[in-house]
This record gives sequence, C-alpha cells and structure tokens, in this order.
Amino acid sequence: MTDKPKAGETTPELRLPLVGGGEARFGGEGRWQLAIVYRGKHCPLCRKYLGRLEEVKQRYAELGTEILLVSGDPEDKAAATREEWGVSLPLAYGLTVEQMQGLGLYVSEPRSPQETDRPFAEPGVFVTRPDGRLQIVDISNAPFARPDLEGLANGLAFVQDKDYPIRGTLG
Repeated sequence: MTDKPKAGETTPELRLPLVGGGEARFGGEGRWQLAIVYRGKHCPLCRKYLGRLEEVKQRYAELGTEILLVSGDPEDKAAATREEWGVSLPLAYGLTVEQMQGLGLYVSEPRSPQETDRPFAEPGVFVTRPDGRLQIVDISNAPFARPDLEGLANGLAFVQDKDYPIRGTLG
C-alpha cells in the first residue's frame, strides 16, 4: 500500500467515468464532498450500506454536500449496480488498483471467480472541504467496518456549524 491521504492534506483529485455518461471529480475545491468507495456489485454489505445512504441522502443535501459513489467495477457491473440496487446517486466506476493504492485503500483479491473477476478496493469514506482539504478519512480493510451514515451527517453538520477544525493532523 502506498502512503494514505492524511487529514488536512489536499484530497487526491481523480476524474472517473460516471454510469450514464459524463465524468465525476473525486476531490477538488469548491464544495463539500462525501466520496464513498464501495467494494463492488459482488458485495451484499455494500448494497445494504448504499441503500441506507439513499435513505439519508437528503440530510447531506441540506448540508450542501455532494455525494459520489466509487468502485473499481467496470461499466457494465456499475450500471447493473445502479439498476438492481436502486442507486440514484452519482456512481463512478473503473477505479484502478493504482488509484486505490493512491487513496490509501486496502485492496483485496477475489476469493473465487464466483465472487468477482478482479482485485477490488475495501471500503473508504472521504469528506473533502470546499478548500480541497480532507476533513474526514475513514479507511477499512473489511466490509463490515464502516461509519454510520446518519452519525457522519450529524458530525458534518457540527463541523460546518462550529467551524470545527480538521482532527488527526499530527499523523
């Protein structure tokens, strides 16, 4: 694994294709962004997590926070994810192993061809401030260890309301 992004640093900016056309910007300046890296279509826990996100997405909209979902799945699997899982949020695909490593994500090999056909990223959550710096970084090596989405939204509201500083900047 390469060096992982650190709180307070500039979010690595990536351009990724979106299901349905166009391009997404992971990171960058000018807005609050919640970028969630999910394992891929093969993961039932990801389906549940993104379903929960669909339930609370309005809270993030009220906080002026753009949401971006990202995986290493190819376009056909990402499109099937959107359709089968009922995902309405922007869904980027094609994250490469090198990009996964550049984001500090854990990368796993499939357990079998029935699971999936390529290495995939384990979950990651990145909250970028309008100045382009990382406010929150949460990287997991397991599909069942992810932040609670409602709690995260409440924390983000507190950060914005109180101009709460970026924590964990000493390493």
